Amino acid sequence: MKTSHGSRRAFIKSTAICTTAALTVPHFYIGASSPKLSEEIIGHGDFRYRVHQEWGNLDPTKTPVNNCHSMVQAKSGLLYMIGDDSHNNILVYDRSGKLVDHWGTTYWGGHGLTIHDEGGEEFLYLTDINGCVTKTDLKGRAILELEHPATYGIYKYGQKYMPTETAIGPNGDIYVIDGYGSNIVVQYSSEGEYIRTIGRGWGSANDQLMEAHGICIDDRDKDNPTLLLTSRRENKYKRFTLDGTYLETIDLPGAFICRAVIHGNNLYSGACWSSAQPYIDGKEETHPINSSQNSGFVTILNKDNKVVSNPGGTAPVYKNGKIAERMVQDQKVFNHCHDVCVDTDENLYVCQWRANKTYPIKLERV
Repeated sequence: MKTSHGSRRAFIKSTAICTTAALTVPHFYIGASSPKLSEEIIGHGDFRYRVHQEWGNLDPTKTPVNNCHSMVQAKSGLLYMIGDDSHNNILVYDRSGKLVDHWGTTYWGGHGLTIHDEGGEEFLYLTDINGCVTKTDLKGRAILELEHPATYGIYKYGQKYMPTETAIGPNGDIYVIDGYGSNIVVQYSSEGEYIRTIGRGWGSANDQLMEAHGICIDDRDKDNPTLLLTSRRENKYKRFTLDGTYLETIDLPGAFICRAVIHGNNLYSGACWSSAQPYIDGKEETHPINSSQNSGFVTILNKDNKVVSNPGGTAPVYKNGKIAERMVQDQKVFNHCHDVCVDTDENLYVCQWRANKTYPIKLERV
């Protein structure tokens, strides 16, 4: 494969390290969870939920998980979850919590999962923090793998590259956020051709990000879709145009949010942890993960980007149009909420990180 700067297609070959197992994978176990109904109701206002703590539980000796990182719903109603246990990187559930399929054994850093409808057929975009971004069909057949950014001359060979999530633009462009590496976004065409980079890396300026963990297309304004980028250590989302111009910041003090998930007019996110004290740039010992373990919750914003509910967390308090009190965990339901999936009935499914290898939790809207 050529390594000179310029346009190219990066179609997958059967020898690719990150996706070989997605092509031919033995199926180990098909079973059902044993959901128990908890009477605990969490959330605020019109967004309140009954907790089904064991909705996604499976036999860990046959279908284990390590970190449950991200989940999406297909048009069929099936729920696809990516994790980093290479016995089965992708788990496919129905909404009752039954496991109907699983595949993938080489995504050792399986982290991000995006689903996109392309002419009536849905595809998955998987990110592995070991440097792989792969497009597959819903059965795991690899279609496209993006080349390392060094191929295009925008990274040096050997430079840290740890992609965490993708977003697909209205024209099919692929946006990859390097959340644990350079803290920038790399934009490609639908065929894997490099277009541009977005952002100026680590920092607190408007066009910089501090732990650029997530990315999504915010299409609530159908005439003006935009990019929402996560600056997790700042407790902020930063909005950019699709070609990379900074527009605005959404401040969520106390919530170390992961990727934004758009459903209808609302924005949902898992807060991986929370803290009553801000993170101070440059002083790693003040990072809340060192003092506020197991402190996640879910946060929900309305069409005006105002927080309306924090299931598992404190109620949002606004003064003069801004959040006046840092939002923190209030009920011990979650450890680290890494992602939220919203189904067609507006129930939520929460994936957790560093949660003692627990399976996804269902929040039934009440």
